[in-house]
Order: sequence, then C-alpha cells, then structure tokens
Amino acid sequence: MSSHRASGRTQQVSRGARHDDSRPGLLWGSPLPPTRSGVADYASEILPHLARAADVGLLEPPEWQAPEHAQWLDGLARLAWDAPTPQGTTALLHLGNNPYHLWIAHRLRRHGGVVVLHDSVLHHLLVEEAAEDGDWRRFGAEMAEAHGPAGAALAAARRWGYTARADPFLFPARAVYLKRASAVLVHNRKAAADVVEACPGMPVQAVPLAVAALPRGNRRDWRRRLGAGDGDLVVAHLGFLTPAKGLETVLRALVALGELGVSARLVVVGEGEEGAAFARALGPAGLQERVTVWGWADSADLGGILHAADLGLVPRYPTAGETSAAALRFLAAGTPVAISGFGQFLELPADAAPRIAPGRAGVADLVRLMALLAVDREARRRARAAARSAWERGEHDPARAASRLLAAMQELGGHVV
Repeated sequence: MSSHRASGRTQQVSRGARHDDSRPGLLWGSPLPPTRSGVADYASEILPHLARAADVGLLEPPEWQAPEHAQWLDGLARLAWDAPTPQGTTALLHLGNNPYHLWIAHRLRRHGGVVVLHDSVLHHLLVEEAAEDGDWRRFGAEMAEAHGPAGAALAAARRWGYTARADPFLFPARAVYLKRASAVLVHNRKAAADVVEACPGMPVQAVPLAVAALPRGNRRDWRRRLGAGDGDLVVAHLGFLTPAKGLETVLRALVALGELGVSARLVVVGEGEEGAAFARALGPAGLQERVTVWGWADSADLGGILHAADLGLVPRYPTAGETSAAALRFLAAGTPVAISGFGQFLELPADAAPRIAPGRAGVADLVRLMALLAVDREARRRARAAARSAWERGEHDPARAASRLLAAMQELGGHVV
C-alpha cells in the first residue's frame, strides 16, 4: 500500500462542476477505478447519478491517477484525500476490509464523517493499519476496547505470530471505526443489526447497493466462446479468489457431476491468492477440459459471461457481512445464483438465489441444484425470470440506488454533517 502523504493540492474543480446551496453537498471517499475493486466499480456506476441531484466532491486516493476517458468523473470537484470537509458538506467514507480502504480509515480517524459500511467485519482493516505503521500497541488497545480481555489476548497472540482463519469473523472490531462516525449507511439488514449491536444509538440506514446491468452480448456466441455445447450446463464463479469464496466446494461438485454423467462447464472470473492453486487442482481432478480460468474481465467480457451462464456461484463462507456485488451482477444479467444459506445472503429471494449449505456441506446441495437445472428447461426459465426480477425489486439499478441513498441522507438529517 502506498504512503498516505498529502498530495499538495487542496482542490481541483473539474469542468462542469456546479455549486448550488439548494442541492445537498457530498464529499465522496472510496477506492476508485482503475483499482480492481468491487467498491471502485460501485463508485463509478453511482457517482454520475448522485452528481445530477447533489454537488459532489471526490476525495482522490493517495497517488491515484484518473483513468483516461472516465466519463463518470464529469461534473465532480476533486480534492486531496486529506483535505478538510467543506462547510455544509457531508463526507461519505466507504469502509471495507482490504488495504484499498486504509487511507479512508486514516481520514475517518482525523475528520470523522458518515461511514458507508461495505463489510461489517473490519478486523482485517485494523490489522492492515497496524502492519502499515507498526503500531501494534494501538492494535492491542483497540482490540481490547472492542472485545474486552478476549480481544486483548487475541492481539497479543497475533504479535507472536499466532492467528487462525476464523479470528477476524469472531472478533470483527467494527466498533473501532464506527464510533468515529456521525452516522452509518449499510447495504443489508444484517449489517444494520451489527452496527446497532456494536454502537448502540448510532444512526443507521440501509440502502440498496448500486450494481449496474452490464451489456449482455450474444448469449449463443458467448457460450460457444466458453466451449459449451447446446446441452451443457454453464456455471460461473465470480469474485476475488480467497479461501472463503468456496472454490473447493465448486470443484468437488463438478467431480460428482461428472460421475453422474451431467455435462457441465465452469468459468472462473476473478483474481486473487486462490487462483493459481485452483488451476493446479484441475489436472488431478480431471477437470482441465471442463473449466476455463478467465482471470479479471472488463465490463464487456463480464456481461457476456454472466449472460451466457445458466447458474452463478457465490458459495462464500464465512462472510464479512457484505452485500455481494458478485451475486447482484448475476441477478442483473438475469442469471440465478447459488449462495451460501447464511447471514445476509438469506435476504436475497430464494427463487432467484437458491441456498446451499455453507462450506463443504454445500457440495451435495450444489450437485442436486446443478443436476436439476441441467435437465429441466422450465426450471431454468423460471430461475432466470426470478433473477432479473430480484435485481429490479431490490432497487440496485444505480439511478434508483442513488435516489435511495440521498433519501436516507435526508432522513438522517442533523446526524450527517
């Protein structure tokens, strides 16, 4: 992660920026393209709609370079990441649990603001902060404040190199950051309950996560490009590839389907630490001819892949309380998505997002679901119709989501500045 020095520029107003006292003033802080982040994609999709109804300033991440021909920047004032919040303007600071959000955590500590919470587990971010500046004493003190003696013990163990995969989810550390906020926006009801538990009395509003429907391309051409025949079931896994994303479950399900004589093809879209290990596992499993490891996809390719798939796969477990942009991308494409039947995922409608058991226990559920869809054309048709309807009813279209966000800010009233 780069250094968080001030850029030396306090403000640069882009051509076309408007200033009108009758419109709300917002200062937006989040990861931005070209960063390959779901939150960065979300920002580029919702900001143009917010700018039509509000005066929006953009906090530039440290050492960020604006992408060429980025129309989503039109009409936005641009400020250094640590510039003071202008009077009468509300800072919207987007927090997630990866290093792209470090500078936002630093700004929240200095200036406060309204937090838009993308992950209700923020333990990973707290660790990243300590690793960046070496202040493990602060890490221990804040873990103790958030979780009492058990938190202090966990922090001490981590300093000696002892940690376990489940630690962040058992000790989410969300209160460390949220207590510095004036109000919190979340994208699901489970996250709202987490905020209330961590910070009683904190004003909180749930708003839809903006996820655009991508250009679909020609479904038949894309299926052919993915190596699928007319009788093949095409399934797609989307998301940053980590141990929590369920790739082992998917791999075991594909092996079982092959033994049952079900013709299925998998495309894996995304980058991350698990990608290479997954690719190496295909040969021993005898799956190299049935799996395409795509890597990162731009919006045109991603739209084609999602529309070509018969079923999306987001078997994420454990989760950090996030609303899955990957799941919503599938639904926007009219593609049903199999999800772990756990936590906030249960807020998605079951006809569009069938549940599987979390972890390895989900293999049998996934096999049954895929085997059904492979032979039942009517079941596939119903699931596709339900998927698109779920995206529409959830108000995830960026224009509608922007309207809902501004309405939530108005409801928060005096808490937002």
